[in-house]
Amino acid sequence: MRRLRLIATLCLPLGLGLAGCSLMRPPATVEAPFPPQWNAPLPHGGSLASLADWWRQLDDPLLVELIAAAEAASPNLASAAARVAEARSTRVQAGAALLPSLDGNLTASRGVSGSSFSGGGTGSGSSASSSSGSSAAAATAPLTTLQAGLQSKWEIDLFGRLRADRDSAQQKLDSATAKWHDARVAVAAETANAYFAERACWQQLRVSESDARSRSETSRLTDLSAGAGFTAPADAALARASASDASGRLTQQRALCAVQRKALVALSGIDEPTLAQKLAVSYTQRALAVMGSIESVPAAALSQRPDVYAAELAVASASADVGSAEAERYPKLSISGSIGRMQIRTSGFRESLETWTVGPVSLTVPLLDGGARKANTDAAKARYTEAVSLYRANVRQAVREVEEALVNLDATDARTTDADSAVKNYQASFDATQARYSSGLASLFELEDSRRTLFTAQTARVTLQRERAEAWVSLYRSMGGGWNRPESSMTSSSTSTVATSP
Repeated sequence: MRRLRLIATLCLPLGLGLAGCSLMRPPATVEAPFPPQWNAPLPHGGSLASLADWWRQLDDPLLVELIAAAEAASPNLASAAARVAEARSTRVQAGAALLPSLDGNLTASRGVSGSSFSGGGTGSGSSASSSSGSSAAAATAPLTTLQAGLQSKWEIDLFGRLRADRDSAQQKLDSATAKWHDARVAVAAETANAYFAERACWQQLRVSESDARSRSETSRLTDLSAGAGFTAPADAALARASASDASGRLTQQRALCAVQRKALVALSGIDEPTLAQKLAVSYTQRALAVMGSIESVPAAALSQRPDVYAAELAVASASADVGSAEAERYPKLSISGSIGRMQIRTSGFRESLETWTVGPVSLTVPLLDGGARKANTDAAKARYTEAVSLYRANVRQAVREVEEALVNLDATDARTTDADSAVKNYQASFDATQARYSSGLASLFELEDSRRTLFTAQTARVTLQRERAEAWVSLYRSMGGGWNRPESSMTSSSTSTVATSP
């Protein structure tokens, strides 16, 4: 009660002067565990090229088109946009609560009031009857009442509850907007991964087709040689088995590519025949572009991640919620007033009345609620603590994702040269073995072993190319995808020095 009297003494005069006090809130911003620098190597020395045109760096118009189509078709983006609209409406409502409300009313009524009567006395009957009828008519004349007015009410924000609600709503709006951008980044990354998987699948299909043709031709020639008695039947059986094995792998690869294409159809919303036509256009393997916007300081690089920014805003929103819950424990002051005009009409008579009132001035002081308001404040503080923990965890996860993407990019880049060299040399070895086999200097087992080694190396190279593309997309995703943090990212929280511990 001593604290209540102290705050009331300080704030009530200000409230009557249309000003107010604010209660102390927890910090709206907190420290995050940003390391001083990246521990993983930066591709190409950490180029500062913009991430905004990330996909255009590949010079692949189809990929850009597919990402745009996927964004238009994504239900996640539609849901995120709806949440932004909802948060914007809540922000408008919270801001309006700080202003006086004004309502207008207009009423009209028409009726008859009074009672009819007959005059008595000893006068002539006709005269008395006439007088009585006239009096009854006058007493029952229609009465019309018209009334118009304006009513206003204003809750003065003595302890900052309404301002805290407004600040919380603003942070939630900014957070919802950031999450919409995060959904866009996620859709773009998922579509790019599906596109690269589609291309890798068809590259592997070409490897399988080449392998199947080679084995089939070997099987045909071996059968002819066996029929002529130059090759043992066991060698012919081995060649046929090898050809059948390759044919089975080819069929499986075609099925995998068909399934992969359907995933891309579902993501982009483009019908399969149209998408097949677009993908059928001659495709040239493009080198991944120079990485962009990766600085040596993670704090600067991660500031453009919309999910990290949303988590930071959640802390500020929770801080404002604590201030709002705390203010609920203190008095509320409201002022109301009205002005109006009423007009009465009856039997040619008309009279107008004008009224106005200021008040009542209402002060509501919470006295006994069984600890409900204190419990709400404690719950708000618990949510604030949770928001701080989630924000810091989000930052740690973001740093981890960037580090992993950098490690994978560096590793796949280092392996690319080795993979290309392996395929080149295994191809030369296979060609030499095939020539020796054709001249009878090498056995079929040697040829099949050389062919299997070549196929494995070609498959490994295709897999490596896909891994590198996925690491590249992962870096795009972990760096925020080109979304830029707003200049005025945070709305400063109001604090006051008048609050003390209970």
